[in-house]
Amino acid sequence: METRFFSLASFVIGATSLTVEDTINLLPGESRFEMRQLFTGGRMPNVVVATDGMVLATWGATEAVGNRWWDKGLQVRRSEDGGKTWGDPITIANPGWQGGGLTVDETTGDVLAFVEAHHPPASLTVYRSTDHGKTWQPQETVVHPDRNGNVPSMHMAEHGITLRHGEQKGRLLRPARWYGGEDKRDNFLQHYNTAIYSDDGGATWHTSNPFPARGTGEGTVAELSDGRIYYNSRRHWDPDGLKLMRWEAWSDDGGETWTDHLTVSTVLSDGPLDPAGSCHGGLVRLPVRGRDVLLYSNCDSPSGRKDMAVWASFDGGKTWPIKRRVFDGPCAYSSLNAGRPGTSSEGWLYLLFEGGQRHKYEGGYLARFNLSWLLEGEKTGDGELSTWIRQAKHN
Repeated sequence: METRFFSLASFVIGATSLTVEDTINLLPGESRFEMRQLFTGGRMPNVVVATDGMVLATWGATEAVGNRWWDKGLQVRRSEDGGKTWGDPITIANPGWQGGGLTVDETTGDVLAFVEAHHPPASLTVYRSTDHGKTWQPQETVVHPDRNGNVPSMHMAEHGITLRHGEQKGRLLRPARWYGGEDKRDNFLQHYNTAIYSDDGGATWHTSNPFPARGTGEGTVAELSDGRIYYNSRRHWDPDGLKLMRWEAWSDDGGETWTDHLTVSTVLSDGPLDPAGSCHGGLVRLPVRGRDVLLYSNCDSPSGRKDMAVWASFDGGKTWPIKRRVFDGPCAYSSLNAGRPGTSSEGWLYLLFEGGQRHKYEGGYLARFNLSWLLEGEKTGDGELSTWIRQAKHN
């Protein structure tokens, strides 16, 4: 018996209606998993799925010289068949530093890439693609400061989203951060995460109130089925006595403000748990109406950046009852996304991460898998699988 959920949520792109949360096979038969290397060298992954199902993987073409990373531009590879095959790298900007936060505008179908002049804080250029990532052009962009008068930087954030519910339906939202003027460990307590949002298709952006914790950076966002925004953040600095775990907050107004109530996850690691750890992680909500299935990715090791894993929540991040190892060995930053209904990407989940066999920066690896594969992972002890997902699993 096939398990399906239905939604009326849709947008219109020109004369074409795009269904964003429609009939989708949540557990499409037997488990599927495959992995390949997409990029050699470099750093900074981000992955999105365009409205036609085109999978876009962006990567910062950098090289290490001594203890510094030198910019060699931002590249993208495209897959027209759901991740089975990939085109050659396309240069978006050279030079240009990966800002992360690729954002698909589900109202127009355009894709936005955020590129900074060099390792941030630095000047920003937004590039727009109107052909699902094939060509890119810089655009005029205005980013307004936050309530403190600070204009945020974009690096290194997870992909942005188009809001699908409530009064702000159609709004573009993506994580951002304030460096306090400098990206140095001595300055971490001046840092804070934030988000930027646009109601005019990405030309003009406003900056949200700060995330309710200093020392944060490299955020992720997901919209829940009731319209609330879940913000999951890396922590560059932790108060004494706390492990390096993920920090969480919520928004009830489309990402303009964040609740003062802050939660520290007891399950989601912020990369390795040693003091030198902490990594940019991936986050995505699956496109199933009325079900808040979230996936999160990061290193899963007591020490050292290694062993990439994916966690799953079936209640909007309240509990994370299951996880599965994706990659054994050195790894670091990661980005997650999900396929779109009615396209070649439907049912697939995508994880792009920094990894290698000898060290964590040998290149970018793309794993694609389905939820059936993830459900064969190990229990975390944080809650149980929801009744509806257990029933779906056994049907």
